[in-house]
Amino acid sequence: MQRSSTRSAARTGQQARRRPGIPGERAMLTAMGVDAVGSGMYVPFSLVFFHHITGLSFTVVGAVLTAVGLAGMAALPLAGTAVDRYGARRVQLLLYGVRGIGFALYPFATTLPAFAAVALFTAFGDRAFPAVQQAWIGEVASGTDRDRLQAASRALRNGGLGAGALLASLAVSVAGGNGFTVAAWLNAASFAVAALLVRGVRGVRSARGGRGVDGRGVDGRGVDGAAPVPAAAGRRPLRPLRPLLPLGRGRAGQGSAAGYRVVLRDRAFLGLTGANFLTALGYSALPVMFPLFIVGRLGLPQALTGAAFTLNTVLCAVGGVAVAGVVRRRGGRRTRAAALGATLFATAFAGLALLGTVRPHSGWVLPAGLFALVVLYTTAETVHNPASGSLAVAAAPGELRGRYMATYQLSWSLASTLAPSLFTALNAADARLPWLLLTGTALSAAALLVRLENRLPVDAVRFTAPAAVMTSLPAVTTADPAPAPAAPPTAATPAGTGLCAAVRTAPGASRRAVAAGTASRTF
Repeated sequence: MQRSSTRSAARTGQQARRRPGIPGERAMLTAMGVDAVGSGMYVPFSLVFFHHITGLSFTVVGAVLTAVGLAGMAALPLAGTAVDRYGARRVQLLLYGVRGIGFALYPFATTLPAFAAVALFTAFGDRAFPAVQQAWIGEVASGTDRDRLQAASRALRNGGLGAGALLASLAVSVAGGNGFTVAAWLNAASFAVAALLVRGVRGVRSARGGRGVDGRGVDGRGVDGAAPVPAAAGRRPLRPLRPLLPLGRGRAGQGSAAGYRVVLRDRAFLGLTGANFLTALGYSALPVMFPLFIVGRLGLPQALTGAAFTLNTVLCAVGGVAVAGVVRRRGGRRTRAAALGATLFATAFAGLALLGTVRPHSGWVLPAGLFALVVLYTTAETVHNPASGSLAVAAAPGELRGRYMATYQLSWSLASTLAPSLFTALNAADARLPWLLLTGTALSAAALLVRLENRLPVDAVRFTAPAAVMTSLPAVTTADPAPAPAAPPTAATPAGTGLCAAVRTAPGASRRAVAAGTASRTF
């Protein structure tokens, strides 16, 4: 009877948390959609746009974009430090301004030096923005709300890119060469609109004072921003934790260096970043490998490349949130969900290698097999991306979340930078080699995610924190006996530090679970 009432209370608590939603969620999602539509007006035509504006060859334009993209990765550590010092919202607004100014200036960059300077300025904002947005999601949401926002963000990104590409095509068809300039300025305007929408959204950090490096807030709140856990009977509440690193104080650069030393010592998180790099290579397969493989190896019409892109975009936009919701409700651990997505990626890549080997000559079998594998690839994307993204956000301690997300974003940046040259080199030797390589990397990522499961924080691994406190409902009494009064702290274990700080749990909680959660930060 007690167990059934506990389950009923848990279900009611989940419903209570879902009803209010996240303050400013609608503005956030609208900003993401506007940003994606603007980017979609530019991304598919970037090489053609710069060639038209500057008169430079495609080779020179491509070389400049590659060089500034690599240089732009230097903005990631700076952005991570800025997020931890000033908050993700302020940095996000700054990056919206950087990107908007850059795209507004592009039509005037008619010489090689001017083009390189504007491209480098814009690359700083483009490279740093995803990491800042991840940190922003971590500030405004907690628990499974992060997974839901991750899925919605991915769906809006795909749908917006597709809609923006259609609008850009219409602009170019109507205005000719001037349509590229219109697309660049509309993209700049989209960043301004998104910034205005995000400006009024307040995150958990600014409202609650941030979270400590151990995952508890500097205002005494628990995991994922939950309310302070009641003190045991007969025991005075412990003082809130102080941040281990000064934010905005001390000598310049001292906090930044110390912060990144903490990240580099977190071997579990570095393993998570490495697993994401192995999977991120597969995300680059669609834009890089599919055009070469469909036409070169399979001998199918070029139009099927666009059809494959469209199918992927539509399925991500329409079904991404639904698939992520099913995974979130059916699965208990983010690591398993991300590993499942990586395994589905590996299955799709192995199928493409097999399809390139067999190459059936029947008129409909080859296209049907190709599109079936595109559906499988898209399913893997919708399963893996929300789980892996929210896993990284939840695994990062709150006061260093900016630095952690900047480090994690390097996996995406390195993968997107290395993929074109790596895939084209392998494709020149044998068109099946890239798919075989990606099969191995995806399976390795899945195995690594499962291996890291016991080394990451428990509240990051599980979709629902095991000791979440429901602030919207009255406390539910249990039959657990009242704990004995705690002994006063000793010199070896002062109050508010070490294990004593971690034992601030609800009555009846298992000390073994607390100890396991405390030790999970080591590798």
